[in-house]
Amino acid sequence: MTKAKVGQRIKTFREKQGVSLEEFSERTGLGLEFLDAVEEKDKYPSLGPLLKIARALGVRLGTFLDDQVSKDPLITRLGERQEEFTMHSDKEKVASMKYFSLGKGKSDRHMEPFFIEIQPEDGEHKMTSHEGEEFIIVVSGKLDVVYGKEKSTLGVGDSVYFNSVVPHYVAAANGEKCDIYAVLYFPE
Repeated sequence: MTKAKVGQRIKTFREKQGVSLEEFSERTGLGLEFLDAVEEKDKYPSLGPLLKIARALGVRLGTFLDDQVSKDPLITRLGERQEEFTMHSDKEKVASMKYFSLGKGKSDRHMEPFFIEIQPEDGEHKMTSHEGEEFIIVVSGKLDVVYGKEKSTLGVGDSVYFNSVVPHYVAAANGEKCDIYAVLYFPE
């Protein structure tokens, strides 16, 4: 299962539990068409739905990213990073965020560390919220962060740490690509 895409891993977990797509939709509160796109086309609009999927299956988010072997300490070399999953805006076919897991291979982890490439998008951004916390540091470009009703723009070296139960979103600022490191914590 180490080479399977995230969507295929989700489908495998769902089928092993004997859960139909319809029941899965009820458990997650997500539409059938959306869940089919997740499983068959590896499409994700934000981390919120992935967290709902993990909870509905009784697993942590990292379960969909894990290799079979747990490593401690886990070292991820820059040249060995692999794109783990891509998120798309609702209307765009172009990837808006590319996630590179920095924790893949450590199956007993309590945080989800990522390097994320964020492409500029036009239009409205969808707010998301979920249990846990997030820490983000900008490594290139500028990042717009909306947290509740507050909007901030961060530059290279700036960071933000917040409780992710408050509705929020992050996006590339000024129509230019932005790269960030993000560490997400989801309580069990």
